[in-house]
Amino acid sequence: MNGVTPRRVHLLCQYPDGENARHFSFRIARPQPRDFEVIPGQFFMLSVPGCGEAPFSYVSVPDLEGRFDALIRRQGGLTAALFEQPEGALLGYRGPFGKGWPLLLGNERLLLVAGGCGLAPLAGVVDEAGLALYPIRMTVIYGARHRQSQVLGRERERWKGRVTLHETCDDEPRGQCHGNPLQQLRMQLALERPDAVFCCGPEPFMQAVAGECLKHGVLANRIWLSIERNMACGTGLCGHCYLGSSYVCTDGPTYRYDRYRELLGIGNAHPPTFSSEFC
Repeated sequence: MNGVTPRRVHLLCQYPDGENARHFSFRIARPQPRDFEVIPGQFFMLSVPGCGEAPFSYVSVPDLEGRFDALIRRQGGLTAALFEQPEGALLGYRGPFGKGWPLLLGNERLLLVAGGCGLAPLAGVVDEAGLALYPIRMTVIYGARHRQSQVLGRERERWKGRVTLHETCDDEPRGQCHGNPLQQLRMQLALERPDAVFCCGPEPFMQAVAGECLKHGVLANRIWLSIERNMACGTGLCGHCYLGSSYVCTDGPTYRYDRYRELLGIGNAHPPTFSSEFC
């Protein structure tokens, strides 16, 4: 079990990556064996001295030297202080925490659907698919408000040619990636039914994505969502991240959709209408 005492982590570099967001690279001091077992979709707790601690997703999992990346959006005092940290700053780190995306054995059709900053927890899935012994046929649908709010620009450029990538922006002129990602999703599902769907973004958006997938014959136990709650401790002790009877920090943040519906008591209710409000 991960302890409650932060370990040392060094800030290697940071650069702008989307609207009010920055891409950070860190290096864990004296990595431990569990650091090399991180699964995409898990999260870590990062602390800034004098400012507190908050959870963030791994964009890339730690390498053999303990280096990993994260996308962090400015939205409070801690992140504001983090944005001002110089290269080489010493910060606190705890992790990994939670459950990541399920392992696929290859020869499967995987559909990833992301809204706004929700692309970050899925980035490691795209990168690790290229390392699989068996090919995974992957399609990525990524929606954002506009070009300036798109994140992981360097990663998306690297993925071109490796996966089928569809990008949509609400505010783009028609004919230039204009539209809602659900429109692209419907077209993709009409062409091919995926074997599994991974989705991350605002919760109403994810519920709408899952609803479209169900309409096109994808089973609820083949859909996974990454759920965000107030994960203040990472260990299930503080009780701030309830999802029904579940703690998101220990049982999630990745949930299979049938389990998610069970926890919320959704049953066969129709998902809410989606309004595009990406982070």
